[in-house]
Amino acid sequence: MATSLYTDENSDDQPKKAVAKKPGENTLLDRLRETVSKKVERPVVLVEVPSRDGVYIRISPNITQNQMRAWRRNAGEDSKAGLDPTKFSAYVIGHTTVGFEIDGEEVVDGDGNSMNFASDAILQMTNADRPVPDAVREFFGVDPHLEAAALAILEAAGYGDTVETVDPTRKSSTN
Repeated sequence: MATSLYTDENSDDQPKKAVAKKPGENTLLDRLRETVSKKVERPVVLVEVPSRDGVYIRISPNITQNQMRAWRRNAGEDSKAGLDPTKFSAYVIGHTTVGFEIDGEEVVDGDGNSMNFASDAILQMTNADRPVPDAVREFFGVDPHLEAAALAILEAAGYGDTVETVDPTRKSSTN
């Protein structure tokens, strides 16, 4: 006898439909609603500044497509010369940095606040007028390190993640 390529509604291989729960019990719909209502946010990560021993930047890798589009545009994507990858990298780093660490401790300003590339202390120490791209480039010191850091940030943000598919017709083995 041949095996069927599909199952019909009367087959025992079909997933069980959820039955209505009694009042006060969580249904699958309730669980899904609760899960979807939670804010999805990636945690802060540390990115090493290769040319500065013991120095790390604290990064919030929560990047939207609108931010990416603006950074590409500001880096010259639509210009005659085209996108400047170093400038784009500076935008990614500058706009995702939420703090700095040296030797495992967060660096704060005189008021105890976390700093970013727009902080007066960072602008002064880098001798820059603009946080992005000037202060970022001076802080890193070597342009290739900017691109490497930006790639690490984009990876932490989820760009490049693979999403697995699951075949709903396959059942897990019980052996």
